[in-house]
Amino acid sequence: MLGGAGFLGSHLTDRLLAEGHHVIVIDNYITGSPENLSHLRGNKSFCFIKQDVTRELSIPGRIDFVFNFASPASPIDYLQLPIQTLKVGALGTHKALGLAKKKKARFLLASTSEVYGDPLEHPQKESYWGNVNPIGPRGVYDEAKRFAEAMTMAYHRAHGVDTRIVRIFNTYGPRMRLGDGRVVPAFIAEALNGEPLTVFGDGMQTRSFCFVSDLIEGIYRLAMSDEIDPVNVGNPVEMTVLDFARVILKLTGSRSAIDHQPLPADDPKVRQPDISRARKCLNWEPRVGLEEGMRQTIDYFKSRLKTGRRVKKI
Repeated sequence: MLGGAGFLGSHLTDRLLAEGHHVIVIDNYITGSPENLSHLRGNKSFCFIKQDVTRELSIPGRIDFVFNFASPASPIDYLQLPIQTLKVGALGTHKALGLAKKKKARFLLASTSEVYGDPLEHPQKESYWGNVNPIGPRGVYDEAKRFAEAMTMAYHRAHGVDTRIVRIFNTYGPRMRLGDGRVVPAFIAEALNGEPLTVFGDGMQTRSFCFVSDLIEGIYRLAMSDEIDPVNVGNPVEMTVLDFARVILKLTGSRSAIDHQPLPADDPKVRQPDISRARKCLNWEPRVGLEEGMRQTIDYFKSRLKTGRRVKKI
């Protein structure tokens, strides 16, 4: 599991262990956290290696799966770490695929809805090629993932590596970083701190939010399936960012105002997955409702505040 100390990687690690697998996590903590794996200390089925995945990966013994979740994944991260983001998407994916090839292991790439850019097709199907600005500030992440997908398919076609690609849409839940910068932790942080919720533009841009347990279920099913082509995994229920801000104010009981700020460059106007392929091939669709999932996430953030960790305003 590459990037297993991150938000999604740590949850998938838990799922794999629960299914009876032995898991080796490789992470350099550039955006992940040791706390996400602290509950696994003493677990004989778990091993951790601190390493940059852009370097040679040498792991003795049998390996059945290589899960590549190594990458900065929020705008605040990849805008501060543009070179590292490009390197992990290119060199890191190359090293990970090399390991899978050597071990004859199944490889799963954690890709993203960002490969669709600011989409001209709505909702987004896996057949859509995207509308990406390769030289814009978000291009470092978008193109890193698009390259990683191309590399994955090249290894599948040229070397016969058994590959899977999941395109992950907006996901939220416990273990998100307090200063993550994405809309869910940003809004919850501001609401709990009694600060204005920062809405970019008029707030009419749309997003869809998938709870982490639903996402992990979809990823696990894909890993165990025979589906080679990319699969969207996310929640197709779409809402405006402004409406989402109002949901957070309601659930937190906050009286914070809403503060409109200029829209960042290349910010997607719409984001909604077409999950027809996931429904057909994986018999999967999300089950956790927005309010249920958000209450769990808000409770997690509140617990972090109680330990003296002030949530930073983004």
